[in-house]
Formats: sequence, C-alpha cells, structure tokens
Amino acid sequence: MRYKTHAESRLMNQKADQVLKSATRLSRRALLIGFFQIGIIVALGARMRFLQVKEAQKYRLLAEENRINVHLLPPARGIIFDRDGRIIANNVPNYRVIMVRENAIDVDVVLEQLQKLIYIKPTDLDKARKQIKRRSAFVPVTITENLNWISFAKVAANAPALPGISTEVGLSRIYSQKENLAHVIGYVGPVSDHYLERTKDPDPLLQIPRFQVGKTGVEAQTEQQLRGTAGHRRIEVNAVGRVMRELERAEGKPGAAVKLTINSEIQNFALERMDGLSASAVVIDCESGDLLAVGSSPSFDPNLFVRGISSDAYNGLRNNVFGPLRAKAVQGTYAPASTFKMVTALAALENGVIRSDETVFCPGHLDIAGTRFHCWKRQGHGEMNLADSIIQSCDVFFYTIGQKVGIDKISDMARRFGLGQHHDLPLSAISRGVAPTPDWKQRSFDKGWLLGDTVNASIGQGYVLASPLQLAVMAARLATGRTVRPRLIQNIDGEVMPLGGGAQLDVDPVHLAVVQKAMFGVANTKDGTAFSKRITTQELRMAGKTGTAQVRRITAEERTTGVIPNEDLPWEKRDHALFVNYAPHDNPKIAVAVVVEHGGGGSSIAAPIARDITLFALTGEIPDLKHYPTELRNQIKREQKKLAPRLIDWSSVGTSGRAKT
Repeated sequence: MRYKTHAESRLMNQKADQVLKSATRLSRRALLIGFFQIGIIVALGARMRFLQVKEAQKYRLLAEENRINVHLLPPARGIIFDRDGRIIANNVPNYRVIMVRENAIDVDVVLEQLQKLIYIKPTDLDKARKQIKRRSAFVPVTITENLNWISFAKVAANAPALPGISTEVGLSRIYSQKENLAHVIGYVGPVSDHYLERTKDPDPLLQIPRFQVGKTGVEAQTEQQLRGTAGHRRIEVNAVGRVMRELERAEGKPGAAVKLTINSEIQNFALERMDGLSASAVVIDCESGDLLAVGSSPSFDPNLFVRGISSDAYNGLRNNVFGPLRAKAVQGTYAPASTFKMVTALAALENGVIRSDETVFCPGHLDIAGTRFHCWKRQGHGEMNLADSIIQSCDVFFYTIGQKVGIDKISDMARRFGLGQHHDLPLSAISRGVAPTPDWKQRSFDKGWLLGDTVNASIGQGYVLASPLQLAVMAARLATGRTVRPRLIQNIDGEVMPLGGGAQLDVDPVHLAVVQKAMFGVANTKDGTAFSKRITTQELRMAGKTGTAQVRRITAEERTTGVIPNEDLPWEKRDHALFVNYAPHDNPKIAVAVVVEHGGGGSSIAAPIARDITLFALTGEIPDLKHYPTELRNQIKREQKKLAPRLIDWSSVGTSGRAKT
C-alpha cells in the first residue's frame, strides 16, 4: 500500500480547515437572517397592535366619514327695499315636483299620469327626460317648478299613486313692482358656465344646480351681500351613494337687507309720464345726492327672466326699436345740446374771456374757417348778453365765446360738473360719457382737433356726450354749487352709506349766480324757451334749460328750401329732446334730467315731462292744476285723466318686513 506524502497530507488538512471555516460562516449568516426576520415580525405585530388598539377610534371615524356626505343648503337671498321700506325684491316659495327614477315602476307611465293632474311645459318635460336618462337612478330630478298652490296640492295629494314622484318647496325671487324698477334692480338667473368662467368667486354655492345669482343691476352689483352664507346637512349614504337618513342640519345665514334711495312712487310716476316714448328720467336729491328715480322707458318685467323667458318673448324685447332692455338713464349717452351751454358760460366767466354784461351780435349764423355754423333761430337773436343767450338759447353767442375759451377749459369745467366722469353706483354698464380734448380725439380716432370741433362742443354737440344721470348731477351741482355725488344705496343691513352732498365747487359763486339767474329766466320769462312749461306756484318755481340734439346733418340745400320738421321725418332721424332743471329755484331740493330719444324739441317734449315729474316729487301727488298756467289746465286735466289709472295703487303694496333705518 502506498503512504501519503507529506505534501498530500498538508493539502488535505488545508481543505478540511476551509470546509470548517465555510460551515462556521454559513451558521452565522443564517443566525443573522433569522434574527432579522424575527425583528420584522415583531415590528409588524407591534404596528398592527398600535393601529388596531390605540388608533382604533381614529380610523373608525374615518370610516364613518366615508359613508357620510355633507350637502350645502342655499341661504335665503337678501331682501331689497325702497327708501320708504317697501319690498321691491323678495323671496317666495318655489313649489317643485321631483322624481326619483328607481322608485318609479315605469317613468313614461308616471309622467303621463302626472300630466293628467297638472300642466307641464313641453320644454320642462324634455329637459327632465334628458336628466332622468343622464343621472343615476337614485338622484332626484326636477320635473317642473314654480307651480301654483292648487297644482302643487294636487300632486302632493296624489303622490302615493305616482311612484317616484314627490313635492318640494324652495325659494324663488320675485319683483312685486315688475316693470317699475327693472332697470335699477335688474334680475337673477341660474349660474351659467360663462358666469363661472369670468368670475373668480370660489363660493361652493355656485356649484349647486339651478342656484341663482344677480345678472344685472343692483342684484348683480351687490351679489356678495345679497347671497348670504350657505348652510349644510349631513346625510348617511350607502355604498352606492343612496341617501339613508339625515344626521344633521344647519341652516345658512340669509343675505343682507339692502335699502335703496329710490322713491317707488316718483319712479312709477316718471315711467308712466314717459309712456309710449323711448325716454329716460333721473331725479336726484340736491342735499344728499340720493337718487329718487332712475327711469328708462319702455321697461320690462324682470320676473320673466327669473322663471325662464321664452325665445319669442326675449326676441320681442331685443328687437323692439325703443330698446326696453337698455337702461337708458345710465347707459345711454347723448349730445347734451343746449343743456351744456351753462358749462361753456362758466368756463368763459371763470377764465376771464367774457363779462356777464358783455354782448355778442347774432345774425343767425357765424362763419368760421370757411364753414357756416347756424343758430337755431334763422333770422338771428341780435345783441345778446350771457344771461339772454341762455334764456333764449342763442347758438352764435356760444360759438363766439367757445373759440376764445378753448376746448381744454370747456372740458375741464364739464368734468367739474360731473360730465365725462364715471359715477360709482351699483348699476350695470354706467357710461362715462365724453368731455372731449385734443388728446382724446387723437387716441380715439387718430385725428387732430379742429376749430370746428370746439365750436360744436360749445353748444353741446359734436363729440360731447352725456348720460341722463350725468345731466341730473350737473343740474344738482348748478343748483347748489357743491360737488353733489349720486347715491343709490341708503344702507345695507343698517350700515348707512356715505351721503353725496359734497364740498363746494371750485367755481366763483358770483359767476354761478349769473348762470342760476339765467336758468330761472328760461322757465319764468316770456322770452325763455321753457316759459310755456313753467310752474306758476311761487314756492315751487323751477330753473332749467332746454336742449335739442341733432342726430342728422342738415344740408345747405335744405336750409335754403326749409328745414324738414321733426314730425315729417322718420322716427330714427328726429332730434333728441332734453331738459334739465332744479326746484324750488331759491331753495333747491331736487334736480331732474329728462331725455326723449328722437322726441323733437326739448321745450315741447322733454320740458313738460320734467315739469310734471318735478311737481310730483315736490308734492307727493299727481300735481294740482293750480301749479300750471291757466291756459294749460284743461289740457293737463285730460292728460292726468289718462295717466291716473296706469299708476300703481300704493295702498295695495305691502310694506311688511320694513328695512332698518
């Protein structure tokens, strides 16, 4: 037998050592892994115990929240009052019929049975059918709303025989005075996609189906105050979202009560006095700046928009040539014509261009830079001083002084009296008007200013534009010598808004007195353009100014053959008629502005309307015949006989829930 050599023995010993060392290393790794696994198991166990025992309440609440939904409850919209506490925008019950599809055995059969009980508009029915198909079977769908009580009661009484049908009561907006305050109050309507896109309002109320917001007027401009704060209810639902029970209900906070400065009676009289005309009137309190009336004729019933106006009805309003949807009193802008002459006169006096006793000869026209500018009186007025030029409304006088003053100073004076200015009121699309300057014309038309532009502007034509609101503010400032600012909201939930009396105007009182005396002469001297429309009662006499704004160019040929009378022209080519006034002349309480679109002469059309509104505002009743010239009383009596039946019977208008004062 062969014995192992020394080398072989050493090799075998080395291999044995390696095997032993490897076995030792494997045992240590296995032990470490085992300990690691045990540690993980212990940690998981501890965590599970922590979650299941110590955190059990927390996760139980989270699980509860997964089956409890919170629904918003729309608040009652704030009520709007007039200055005397009459409710002019209120909320009334909205009686609805709803259907839950899963509870109806056959939707079509149920709807047929429902139609036998009450009338449902085809448009409402079509909309409901689409929603029934689109929504989950357990989600309620409104079939019809704004039902009267009899129809609502019929459905409620027969609900057991109408599977899936139930009744519901919500709130809807109503405007009790209808057309009377439509352009002031505006109206509400459902939140539209367009509204959501253009508003940054994050209020979740806007996501509620059919939730209504203000669209125009005070309703829109005071939306945040009127809307109120949402309430909520917590309901329990099952796994598929079906309501099981109501757990909690918290009603929202109603919107704020808003009290306006508007006197509904004056507003109503003004609108009815303008009946049949495309016209507007503004009445402002000279002391406080309160707007007592802001009327645009014709008007519309805002309730039509709340409940959904038909296409035919809307097109009828939109296509009406008199523009019943336009708030002419604040949106419309017109050449102020001769009602602007007081501004030019004051600009001339203040800048030393003319003295009050200085005269200008009027031959009936004035040639300037190769262009003939005509006076309204073809044969001319002769020698005119400043007061006479206002009383008789001589154009040539103002052509002459306007050139000397210059457009910049004329427009500066216009802005002092509220023209070409934006008056901050909670109304839609308030026009700024135009008190033009050379820079304005360059920016607007990329054209330079001409001398003829100044001449036209001096008599309130050309580029000068003003709204009836601005003209009323101008009249109030002329009457008081103060910066009267218009105010439409008296208080919100009792918080009184600042008055608009204003500080003293930066105008010499002596110069202002000259103009005031001339305005008194317009209505109270035989040569005055409004003398036949005067108020004869001593303590109520008014001061004013007529205006007739051309809307078409009169050709040289027509001037030679004779200017076509307004009544022989198509309506849209007739002149606008304007009149501004304040009264009583020696202690001004109110100022009035009236504009009649394409009405013709200011003295014949606008002045009598403004006079009657003035008398009504001062006396609080249909004017007594004693306030009129004797020769007019029979005519006025006939007019009042037609007018009286159209006025609102205020004894039937409730004042429950009077506003805070």
